[in-house]
Amino acid sequence: MADLLTVRNLGVRLFDRGGVVMAVRDLSLSIGAGEVLALVGESGCGKSVTALALLRLLPEDARIEGSVEFGGRDLTRLSIKELRAVRGGDIAMVFQEPMTSLNPSFTIGNQIIEVLRLHRGLRGHEARQRAAELLSLVRIGAPEQRLRAFPHQLSGGMRQRAMIAMALACDPQLLILDEPTTALDVTTQAQILDIVRDLQKRLGMSILLITHDLGVVADLADRVVVMYAGAKVEDAEVHRLYAAPRHPYTAGLLRALPRGGRRTGGGAERLTEIPGLVPVLRAPLDACAFAPRCPRSIEQCHKVAPVLEEMDPDHRVACFNPEPVPAAPS
Repeated sequence: MADLLTVRNLGVRLFDRGGVVMAVRDLSLSIGAGEVLALVGESGCGKSVTALALLRLLPEDARIEGSVEFGGRDLTRLSIKELRAVRGGDIAMVFQEPMTSLNPSFTIGNQIIEVLRLHRGLRGHEARQRAAELLSLVRIGAPEQRLRAFPHQLSGGMRQRAMIAMALACDPQLLILDEPTTALDVTTQAQILDIVRDLQKRLGMSILLITHDLGVVADLADRVVVMYAGAKVEDAEVHRLYAAPRHPYTAGLLRALPRGGRRTGGGAERLTEIPGLVPVLRAPLDACAFAPRCPRSIEQCHKVAPVLEEMDPDHRVACFNPEPVPAAPS
C-alpha cells in the first residue's frame, strides 16, 4: 500500500504563561491510500495538536519541526496560499464540536456552498444542488429544507453529519476526524460511525481518526498509533494490538474499557483505572514519560527514554519491558 501521507519527526512547541509546552515530540507515522489510521490516547497526549499541526492550524507562535509529506510536497514548507488549496480540498478535517465549528450566523447551505465556491468554483443552482447531494450522502433527510436551516436548528447528530458533508464537498484524499462521536448519545454515535464506514468504502479515501474511544477504533481502524505525552509509544495493526498489546500504557487503556458482566460485591461494575495524569512537558525527557504510572517499570525506565523498536512484524513499541499482555476478558 503506497503512503498517502508521511510524517517524519514531527515536533510541536506551544507557548503559554508557564513557558514552553512540548505538545508533540519526534512523532513519525504514515497513512496509506485507502487506510484508516487511528491516533489514540488520553486527553492531553497530543492527538488533536498533531492533527492541527498537519494543516498548520495552530497559533502563529507555535513552533513546528519535522516534515509532513503529502502528494510529493512538504506541507510545512508551503506558502499560506498553497496551503489553503490543500485545506478543505485534498485534506479535509471534521473538528471535535460541530456547534462551535459551524458559524451560527449562516445557514448550513451557505457554509457548504462557500466550500464549493472556493475550491470547485461552483455557484448558483449548481452549487446548491451539489450541497443537497452532499447532505443526502450523509443520510440527512429533506436536504433542500436542511440547507435553509441554521446550526442551532439541527440536533447534535445532524450538525455532525453536516460537518462531514462539508468536509466531503471537494472529494478529499484524506479525511481527518477529530473525536467524531464526542458528546453524542450512543444511538447517534452508531449512526455516525456507520456513515463514516460506508463513505470510506464507497469513496476509497484515507482517514486519520483521532479518538480516546477504543470501541470506535475497533469498529473503524486498520492500524493504531498509541500516543502518550506527545510521543508514539506503540504502533500496530488493530487486531494485533487488541489481542496482545505490548506497551503497559496500551494494556491499561484496554483494561479500562467498560465490560458487561463484571460486578463487585455491591453489584456495580468496577472500572480499572490508570493512576495519575498525563504530564505537561516543559523540558526534554531523559526518562520514560509513563514510568511514574507504570506497573511494570524497572530502574532503567526512570533513567533513560526508550526508543521505538519492532518487536513483531509491523508492531513497534517504545518500552524496556514490552511483554505481550493478553486481551482482557470480555
